[in-house]
Amino acid sequence: MIDYDGRRFRPVGHGPDAPTATYRQSGDLLWAEFSGGHARRGSLTGLCAPDGSLRFAYTMVLDGGEVISGQCVSTPELLDDGRILLHEKWERFGDHAAAGTSQIEEVR
Repeated sequence: MIDYDGRRFRPVGHGPDAPTATYRQSGDLLWAEFSGGHARRGSLTGLCAPDGSLRFAYTMVLDGGEVISGQCVSTPELLDDGRILLHEKWERFGDHAAAGTSQIEEVR
């Protein structure tokens, strides 16, 4: 199992102002808080599988006051420099319903 505790991640290609999440982990329990970019504040809570994949729910409040919630499954890829790249499949609920894919990379 990958230990995500204390690792920081942000979206690939969005620069240093993008939302940055700090992950915490205890056993298979995973949680994080994030802010930056258009996200005033966000959090996620979920589980880490033995293969390092993640399954979690998330919420966030954007600059315009929108409240977003959804779920995500992330698959890790170990990069040559030792960092982790997470391939995400996400789904948003409610008024902002959408689905898609994204990538977030570990920031050192």
